[in-house]
Amino acid sequence: MELGVYGLNAKATAGPEATVRLARLAEELGYRSWWAGEHVVLPSPRVPASPMEATDPILDPLVHLTYVAAATRQLELGTGVIILPQRNPLVLAKQVASLDVLSGGRVLLGVGAGYLEPEMTAIGVPMAGRGRRTDEYLDAMTSLWLDPLPSYEGRHVSFRNIDAYPRPVRPHGPRVVIGGHSAAAYRRAVARGHGWFGNGTAADLAAHLSGLAAAAAEIERPARLGRLEIIYMQLDPVEIDADSARRYADLGVDRLIVYPLPIESERDVAAFLERHASLPR
Repeated sequence: MELGVYGLNAKATAGPEATVRLARLAEELGYRSWWAGEHVVLPSPRVPASPMEATDPILDPLVHLTYVAAATRQLELGTGVIILPQRNPLVLAKQVASLDVLSGGRVLLGVGAGYLEPEMTAIGVPMAGRGRRTDEYLDAMTSLWLDPLPSYEGRHVSFRNIDAYPRPVRPHGPRVVIGGHSAAAYRRAVARGHGWFGNGTAADLAAHLSGLAAAAAEIERPARLGRLEIIYMQLDPVEIDADSARRYADLGVDRLIVYPLPIESERDVAAFLERHASLPR
């Protein structure tokens, strides 16, 4: 089981100096992946579904990860997660391929269908149909990355007689990670993801794994995707002890992601990373 760190493109750690220091510290401590969240806008005043105040700073994940890529050599660079229906898929495919090239193939593209209605409405994307839009965008980007003659025809995106270079460095394109806890997200992970990204408690994980198993029994998985990687972030409690880490490993978690909440000081985050770097793998 590998360790990763989440959420440091926000709040007290969003500045350039803190980003470089903490990313290099994480790499030195043996963390294998660095994950950045996304919210383009947030409702003001805050609504119950919103994870942050509208005044809390959060950097664009791809801009942030490009900065981290330049400061590190081995950390894999994950989006956890990009709200895919809010993005233009052709532009996003170019951005992700560019980061993959510049980082030497270190991109983990985590995506989700979205859940925060005020954000999606402000951007001009309807909540209705966001699952189908997500699936189409993934398939369209995959064609741009992999097909000798890219093309796609769907309700929300269509193109032909175009191409986009450079292609991503990784064989079969950047590793796509599907976030979410719904039956649709589980099916999407099986059908289109190299991995699945979830969060919650250790008890929650058992239910998520059951949902993924049910989806695997229903949906044919493309051979090019290989085995579905399980990526999990514990949210309650924030601190993870050795017994909990072993339990996650026994349950089949491939990447355990730590989230150093409340991210109010760089010093506290650094101490959190140092405490958790010795967790059993």
